[in-house]
Amino acid sequence: QVQLVESGGGLVQAGGSLRLSCAASGRTFSDYGMGWFRQAPGKEREFVAALNWSGGTTYYTDSVKDRFTISRDNAKRTVYLQMNSLKPEDTAVYYCARRYRSNYSDTTSYGDWGQGTQVTVSS
Repeated sequence: QVQLVESGGGLVQAGGSLRLSCAASGRTFSDYGMGWFRQAPGKEREFVAALNWSGGTTYYTDSVKDRFTISRDNAKRTVYLQMNSLKPEDTAVYYCARRYRSNYSDTTSYGDWGQGTQVTVSS
């Protein structure tokens, strides 16, 4: 099991940027893939981005492609989500999680969820 703590959320105007961090402790961090998800009020948790153990392979949902970048620093045991050109529809609580199964966009493939960090984009 791994413990995950997200940070970096906040209030930003549309068009602005934020960088989220997900710090891991516990089991060896560099052995597994990671993902970011988000959940807006009244909606289901949805996939945002994921990457493999090395960071060499990344995946994005269509709505964030070319705006968000997922990366990792295994030496710092941290995963990042750089979010640019933010839109009001990006407003949500953002969660990171460890990937246990191959379907990178399915919430059921993930565990060890963090507590989340709130991102609010004003228009």
